[in-house]
Amino acid sequence: MNILLLGSGGREHALAWKLKQSSRCSKLYIAPGNAGTALYGTNIALKLNDFDSIRAFCLEHNIDILLPGGEDTLVNGIYDFIKGDDALKHIIVAGPSKEGAQLEGSKAYAKEFMMRHNIPTAAYREFDLQSFDEGLAYLEQHSTPIVLKADGLAAGKGVVITESREEAKAVFTDMLKEARFGEAGRKVVIEQFLSGVEVSVFVMTNGSSYILFPEAKDYKRIGEGDKGLNTGGMGAVSPVPFYTGDFAARVEERIIKPTVRGLQAENITYNGFIFFGLINVDGDPFVIEYNCRMGDPETEVVMPRLKGDLVEMIEDMAAGSFKASYDPGGNIDPRCACTVMMVSGGYPEQYENGKAITGLDAVEGSIVFHAGTRQDDGRVLTNGGRVLAVTSYGDTIGEALERSYENIAGIDFDKKYFRTDIGYEFK
Repeated sequence: MNILLLGSGGREHALAWKLKQSSRCSKLYIAPGNAGTALYGTNIALKLNDFDSIRAFCLEHNIDILLPGGEDTLVNGIYDFIKGDDALKHIIVAGPSKEGAQLEGSKAYAKEFMMRHNIPTAAYREFDLQSFDEGLAYLEQHSTPIVLKADGLAAGKGVVITESREEAKAVFTDMLKEARFGEAGRKVVIEQFLSGVEVSVFVMTNGSSYILFPEAKDYKRIGEGDKGLNTGGMGAVSPVPFYTGDFAARVEERIIKPTVRGLQAENITYNGFIFFGLINVDGDPFVIEYNCRMGDPETEVVMPRLKGDLVEMIEDMAAGSFKASYDPGGNIDPRCACTVMMVSGGYPEQYENGKAITGLDAVEGSIVFHAGTRQDDGRVLTNGGRVLAVTSYGDTIGEALERSYENIAGIDFDKKYFRTDIGYEFK
């Protein structure tokens, strides 16, 4: 199978690493890729939403599987574009239709879907400019804290948790009147705040059946002890110790199965990953959000724990029937996997690119997934806020993290930064 993987981050490096392990993978192309993905395939200079150029490449290189790593391409309808073209429709697209991708592309759409199918989530209301005054009045009587979400895609920055009604009204005004998040914030979802511990759960589905992937927990805040600004993710651990027994069973019965049944009942074409962003509230799971793709940096711990052949799984998904061997008992490595993200100084605000990275050749016992790097005259340079994800196995979370931190000590670039307390509550 000739495969085209779209994206350039740590998630795509981890997917490329996993795809290349399959005997079914003939040629792997990554667009645009990074210095790490180049170790497993050929990087191609394609823009992720230039569908005409993607079409031409697929035809020229006889692509059999197209795997969009991120959400933008899916929300913009790459599945429908490929399947609507007679010359391309034979290609397996590992991702949902444009309508299915609205589970991530629109917070309001996702909430309405959950309401229709009795999937537990926080209470909410949605407002736009026409209902602005009504929204202010709603905030005036809302309990605090208050969660405000831009309806559309906002690069992971469209969620604000406010501690007071006055702060909430100011953010609400900023979102709608001042277009803080542009088009993504033309509609705002106001949501009940849920207190608990978060967990990320992943499935691959054909819209009627599904297979479970390893769960993970990521760490979004830049600072130790989960303080400071939100980032794209500073690290992740898998498995999540509380995701066992009754809680895991409740997730499957109350959330995963109703979601897949809902897709089927509404005739929504969905052939890809569903990322359930969940919160454990006193033993009961609630959905915070859906994503229509794998997470980042969660993929960097999920793929190392996935024992099966990812290419075969994608082929089976497209054929409409998953093998019994994909049961979690046989398909998930019992070892722990933990990743720590090395980032550029100043991230998630201002930072500099082009810093030389040293020490990669000396890494032992860890997998280094490149998130924001590029190659230049034989050197690997930083090329983003999140630079490297250092992933390790261990019999315990603490053991895996210790191995990652040992290797991080030997990797260097100017103003490197990383959190030293990933997985702190589980050690």
